[in-house]
Amino acid sequence: MGGALSATLAALVHPGIPGVQNVSSDPSRVIANTPYGPLTEADRDFVVKVRSAGLWEFPSGEMALQKGTTNAVRTAGQHLAVGHSALGATCRKIAPELNITLPNQATPQQQGFAATLTSDTGKQFDTDLANILRVTHGQIFPAIAKIRATTKNTLVRQLADQANDVVLDHITVLENTGLVNFDQVLFQETTPPKLPAIQVTPPAPQPGAPVVALTPPADVPTNTATPPAASPTTE
Repeated sequence: MGGALSATLAALVHPGIPGVQNVSSDPSRVIANTPYGPLTEADRDFVVKVRSAGLWEFPSGEMALQKGTTNAVRTAGQHLAVGHSALGATCRKIAPELNITLPNQATPQQQGFAATLTSDTGKQFDTDLANILRVTHGQIFPAIAKIRATTKNTLVRQLADQANDVVLDHITVLENTGLVNFDQVLFQETTPPKLPAIQVTPPAPQPGAPVVALTPPADVPTNTATPPAASPTTE
């Protein structure tokens, strides 16, 4: 399993909310003046990427609720689904105010992560979920802080506040599974290789297509107070 995990993690490149990538060399360039403050390229990219992350991490959480073999993994799934549902709702609320077009599909790279989890079963699913998502969340954590520290747009700032809380919660519940291989995860966080831009860019939505809502199943509790660390073998 260690070799398989190494190969899986070696394929990870950018965070689940991919790092701020820009269409110009100046992410601080103001692209719009809004009632909520100036909107930069980095601001717009951040909103899109928060949305893109939810499009694969939300269904990953739903898979964990169904396929997770321990209470700790299923708890992580609950937090993933509920957290990204809330972030998705915020993105859908602020995007029209900022004239930002949101994607309805994750990036090709993110779709590959989801495909891996879809094909996994049993303990392999648990291990891949914990490690893939711990890498992606660990990579995006400092990027959220940078946006929070630099944006002059109040709506983007509020989204960054929310994303910071959600990502920290997700890091915690993923670690609580007891399955995170910290040596491999930290290596991937600090030495990511590069992928072509097309692999880390969400496809544009079809013109006129409604923005897909991320809604957890009705039987999923929305209370996601971070639980204490649990044994990964607890059923």
